[in-house]
Amino acid sequence: MEPPPLTHQPSGTQRIEAELLIPGRGAPVRDAVVVIDGPAITYAGPADGAPPDAGASALTRVRTVMPGMWDCHTHLNGGRPGVFDFAQLAQEHPATRAARSGQSLRRALDAGVTSVRELGGMGLHLAPVVSEGSLPGPAIYAAGAMLSATGGHGDIHPMPVEWVHDCARMGAGFRLADGEAECAKAVREQLRRNARIIKICASGGVLSVIDDPLHQELTLRELRTIVEVAGLAGRSVAAHCHGKVGIMAALEAGALTIEHGSYLDDEACAAMKETGAILVPTLTIIRELLDSGGLAPYAARKLDVIAHLHRDNIARAHQAGVRIAMGSDIQSTGDAPAAWGRHGREAVLLAELGMEPLEVIEAATANGPATLGEQAPRSGLLQEGFDADLLAVHGDPSRDISVLADPARITAVWQAGVLVKGGPD
Repeated sequence: MEPPPLTHQPSGTQRIEAELLIPGRGAPVRDAVVVIDGPAITYAGPADGAPPDAGASALTRVRTVMPGMWDCHTHLNGGRPGVFDFAQLAQEHPATRAARSGQSLRRALDAGVTSVRELGGMGLHLAPVVSEGSLPGPAIYAAGAMLSATGGHGDIHPMPVEWVHDCARMGAGFRLADGEAECAKAVREQLRRNARIIKICASGGVLSVIDDPLHQELTLRELRTIVEVAGLAGRSVAAHCHGKVGIMAALEAGALTIEHGSYLDDEACAAMKETGAILVPTLTIIRELLDSGGLAPYAARKLDVIAHLHRDNIARAHQAGVRIAMGSDIQSTGDAPAAWGRHGREAVLLAELGMEPLEVIEAATANGPATLGEQAPRSGLLQEGFDADLLAVHGDPSRDISVLADPARITAVWQAGVLVKGGPD
């Protein structure tokens, strides 16, 4: 069945009767009901405590109902399928890349993802288009440009630096900033564009040419300035960090989330717990790039060093009790590796590290909004007063998490109370 158009105009009361309700946090409920009134949930719980069904404009019976998933680390790059080269992306007009991203957003909905943090790409341009109902897609909480030191992970090293600045002015997903004053200005530029979160490159990365993932790339003073200016507007900071020194500096400066966390050790995990920071592991991008090959030699060398350390240290963080939110670092179009629509693989990879299915579901739902700090919506839980973003699943993900990796098993998706995919089991 083709999904209906996304109208963002839910009307009347809808009733969903489910064999199993997974609330997002806490124990599942069997023989359950969810009642939706417009864009909000008014009841979610046992059928014997549900309000009478008289007056409901729609009744749907499903196997399992759960909150819509959050992918807390994505990029709407809109490049050609399988392109992970920043220089190639920069040579295409932002309008071309935004157009390609329309299909990516549809794939995310079909995969059960109803909200994303978009951490550098076309997200700020596409968020209002989705919000107004002109384009179907998950709710987009975008960072605008990711902020990087000159020569850092967010730089395009093969290009003249003047060209990089020109690309940034055209709305590309990166912005170079050096020194406290320039960092403050760069944050304010993203706030002017209504960024919901600020993304920084606190360490080197894999897909950038020259820098080393072990190295810290913004000074502590620069990091503190970014966090302070973002905080004045109620925005939190997401810190790309592989190396430990970058992780520790970002935590000391007050970053809310650590993205990747490849070199987390016991001390860093303890610091995350002490500060209340959230880990967004991005296992999918690493696994899929490893499996597919085809990276430029500089990136392949760095990825080979990081991959096994990353997996072991994410498991270490989970065992230490660090709070985890699901994020895939998905960024490609079409059917390429790390392409939009493959978000659910992150859930499977988290389970392979030792997380129980209900822990994974909490990371994929209830923990997602917390990564936005003060900007967090009432989402991620099946609870009265929360957004009516929910999924019907053919199967029981509390026992078999792999069902969330198969869009065909996501039989229905509601976003703000609107049915945007499918129907009953």
